[in-house]
Amino acid sequence: MNAIRYECDVAVVGAGPAGIAAAVTAAGAGARTIVLDEGTGPGGQIWRPSVKVGQPSRASAWIERLGRSSATVLRSTSVVTAHAADDRFVLRGESTEGAVEIVCRRVVLATGAHELFLPFPGWTLPNVFGIGGAQALLKSGLNVRGRRVVISGSGPLLFPVAASLAKAGAELVLVAEQATRAAVVSYVASLWRRPSTLVQAASLRASFIGARYQTGTWVSHAHGDDVLRGVVVADGKRTRMVDCDMLCTGFGLVPNNELARLLGCAMHGRFAIVDDTQATSTSGVYTAGETTGIGGVDAALVEGEIAGAAAAGARPSAALLARRNRLARDAELLARTFAPRAEIKCLAKPETIVCRCEDTTLGELDGRWTARQAKLYTRAGMGPCQGRVCGAALECVMGWPSDTVRSPVQPARLSTLTADFSAASKPSSTE
Repeated sequence: MNAIRYECDVAVVGAGPAGIAAAVTAAGAGARTIVLDEGTGPGGQIWRPSVKVGQPSRASAWIERLGRSSATVLRSTSVVTAHAADDRFVLRGESTEGAVEIVCRRVVLATGAHELFLPFPGWTLPNVFGIGGAQALLKSGLNVRGRRVVISGSGPLLFPVAASLAKAGAELVLVAEQATRAAVVSYVASLWRRPSTLVQAASLRASFIGARYQTGTWVSHAHGDDVLRGVVVADGKRTRMVDCDMLCTGFGLVPNNELARLLGCAMHGRFAIVDDTQATSTSGVYTAGETTGIGGVDAALVEGEIAGAAAAGARPSAALLARRNRLARDAELLARTFAPRAEIKCLAKPETIVCRCEDTTLGELDGRWTARQAKLYTRAGMGPCQGRVCGAALECVMGWPSDTVRSPVQPARLSTLTADFSAASKPSSTE
């Protein structure tokens, strides 16, 4: 395998909205900047282009800015390990060209998030999708015309996915929000401070107006044989059967904080602690976007601009800081409103699989254990996803704190970890 080495001032990990904004800002401030992303092009999951309509105009504008900047974008490149070396950082990863090593002065982590799945009977049946996963499949051309779909989960993502499915010709049977009606109404009322968001939400709801939207409701069981045939819907008082061909479910997002933890950044729960400049407790490491809190595209862009400026040695503007603080308050309200309720955490039965990679059931686990003991005794969290799905679920269901992070943070080739960069095949420059 080829060994490719780069040197730069600022390395940005992730090319979603936060990473793009950080890279554009850092490069604009004169820093030699490299962006690394696992995707085939910048945009991340939220700005993944649709095969039919492309990317939103806002996404295209930011991606064009990135293209015009001096930043180097390394596509299809995953970072698997990172460490500090004297006054620099060394990131090592894999790309389609071979093993990659980045030596930089400062790092901006914009690694995004993945969906929170909470196990329930039948959640492993074919045609049960994550809400975000269903959206990604739709953008890739999944045909859902005529399929009966139930959406169940929590948070604002339910609306755009429901709208996309309806537009694609799906028959939306039910959109179930587990948060209470009072909580949702209170959240909507708070949107008077952001009229554009309120208008957008109303427009999305109008696009699937023919479907029933119910609060305080969730799917407690999915049933079928070789594929999904229907679901049991509950509201805490009664249950009912709903026939469907497809279930989209998810309970918010979990930050991809493995690199932040590997670099020793202080955490509050699953989120990195940052100061006014998005700097973490590890000197030289900044982070932006979902790694600091789930706040949406607007918050990610603002945090990315602040982190990029600070990493390049520039001072973020007072206007950016004020907007970031306002959006952070909104994110806190969002998290409180749509946090999974207690009933959701108790849906799994002893025979329910909770670690899909290793086929570990809830009954095989002991609440007195730690996450590490669960790995040792049952291999829960030891499969190909390395606990990305079951780790957060078991933290929520079992009350286990996150296990320690060790290198590599995701599966990697042995040749990547042992590559000799003393004879790298590419000059140590981004110019």
